[in-house]
Amino acid sequence: MATLKEIAQEAGVSQATVSRVLNEDPTLSVKEDTRQKIFEIAERLEYKTSSARKGVHKSKLHFLVVYAYPQSTEVNDPYYLAIRYGIETQCARLNIELTHFYNGGEGRELSAVDGILVVGHLPPERLAMLCGLSNHLVFVDCRSQKEFDSVDVDLALISQQVVDYFIEQAHRRIGYIGGQNEAPDLRELAFFDYGQRLGVVQERDLYCGDFSSASGYRLAKEMLEGDWPKALFVASDSIAIGVLRAIHEKGLAIPQQIELISVNDIPTAKFTFPPLSTVRIHSELMGSQGINLLVERLRDQRSVPLRVLVPSRLILRGTTR
Repeated sequence: MATLKEIAQEAGVSQATVSRVLNEDPTLSVKEDTRQKIFEIAERLEYKTSSARKGVHKSKLHFLVVYAYPQSTEVNDPYYLAIRYGIETQCARLNIELTHFYNGGEGRELSAVDGILVVGHLPPERLAMLCGLSNHLVFVDCRSQKEFDSVDVDLALISQQVVDYFIEQAHRRIGYIGGQNEAPDLRELAFFDYGQRLGVVQERDLYCGDFSSASGYRLAKEMLEGDWPKALFVASDSIAIGVLRAIHEKGLAIPQQIELISVNDIPTAKFTFPPLSTVRIHSELMGSQGINLLVERLRDQRSVPLRVLVPSRLILRGTTR
């Protein structure tokens, strides 16, 4: 019977590469022609993987994706739609069957699956129910579940970077317009704590509703009735679209009289007037990496929880000087 070493020598790659290809490691980046060559050599030499030698039949994986929010949230904020797109794209690439449940799966009949991906925050009783369905859970966009694998973005760092940028532009008063779901939003908490310590943020300049354009419009109208800050950190691009409308209706020039930076860099951000300065979050990558963590956890039977932080980048456009 052929060995990994023999296949590696004939294919001109390392034994580790051969092993990962034959075991269908989704995290391995290798050219398709190399992958095909390895499979062809293994088949010709009648090599069998360890699972095949043990008589284990490799069946198609089935993952459950539980979203903590209603599906309408994806309409109001493309950030969440991009997460789902990343999940679906990676599962299609890896031939994984998917079942989607919204609102935490409330009212749905759930059955055992190979793994569960949770997007957002769930109440303890719902989490306990999911743990009864599978030992393999991964959380996306959730910072409170430290005992499980998770994929997230450093929202506290983003808030600090925005505050630092506005201070560099000589602003000494910075406001915030944001939203909340089930848990307190880390952007707001970090913004207030960091900005207050630097003496540029006051509690009266914090406005919070939900993550919709309508909420951003309403909160900005309220803010602009009084003495408003000339620099704004807005929690999402969707909220910022409503904020922009309120500012235009007030007759203020952007960025000469008021500046703002938002978060996410949704496709629409380039086409607002003026184009939004925003922090790009790779939300699609968050979804795909959540699936990769789940596959790797199943494959290696890993018990130690891992946390993956997806990077972000400040993109300056027309709403800043």
